[in-house]
Amino acid sequence: MDPLAGLLDGPRARGAFLLRMVMEPPWSVRIEDRAPLCVMTMARGEAWVVPERGAARRLVPGDVAVARGPDPYTVAGDPATAPQAWILPGEVCRTAAGEDLAERMALGVRTWGNSEQGSATMLIGTYRMDGEISRRLLDALPPLLVLGREACDSPLLPWLGEEIVKDEAGQTAVLDRLLDLLLISVLRSWFARPEAGAPAWYRALGDPVVGRALRLLQNNPGHPWTVALLAERTGVSRAALARRFTELVGEPPMAYLTGWRLDLAADLLREPEATLGAVARRVGYGSPFALSAAFKRVRGVSPREHRSAASAG
Repeated sequence: MDPLAGLLDGPRARGAFLLRMVMEPPWSVRIEDRAPLCVMTMARGEAWVVPERGAARRLVPGDVAVARGPDPYTVAGDPATAPQAWILPGEVCRTAAGEDLAERMALGVRTWGNSEQGSATMLIGTYRMDGEISRRLLDALPPLLVLGREACDSPLLPWLGEEIVKDEAGQTAVLDRLLDLLLISVLRSWFARPEAGAPAWYRALGDPVVGRALRLLQNNPGHPWTVALLAERTGVSRAALARRFTELVGEPPMAYLTGWRLDLAADLLREPEATLGAVARRVGYGSPFALSAAFKRVRGVSPREHRSAASAG
């Protein structure tokens, strides 16, 4: 599993919220839905994204913005325009006075706004569910990143614009996969930039030795790995691998593996049909008891408590 696939094995789109927003100035929408991740791109006109902290960023057609939750932000035709609508958890849309706007501003299939002929059209894809395995990468993202159209020249953007307004069988699955592909494309471009500040383990994937060791651990976390076995698979000595891995990743190989296994277990436990025994086998623990003990030691809660909290959330 490569790191970007790891990201999407957390908030992998499962019935993601996708919307085409059509607006005519003056307009401003405050987003307070606490979603873990939202991808926005302009299909027509322009808009500003104003994060809770940091500078407002202007979007023109072809630009893509990624907002990392749960911090709120504002999307507007002009950053000086006061919000007229609030988006709250559960896709609730209201005015400042609490009046429901969902039906009043509905303009058709996955289309919402204040004017059918509005000069600004934005495509929005929101991941609804947080996933623990993605946290290593999500924590490396700024609250708001914007890539210009020159960096996002992708056929996915017009394709998403065409598909988002269709009402056909299987359309939710089509849109989920398009959103995933668009996010992967954006993050690849983002982490290739010096200013991105990619995490140490991500940069280490480019190392011929440590990168191979990381991929072995990520691709098969259930294997009974040891430093000796990793060293054999990567063609170096145990001491050399341990030293170089720790230097580049920031923690020893087995510490990284433990974190990766428990992050994966935390994500798998969100699936109601997954048993503790099946999860334990998947992530390399010999028994449910062994997984429970490690989970409690590292994360401070039992797998059962984690699952209950995830279900309640």
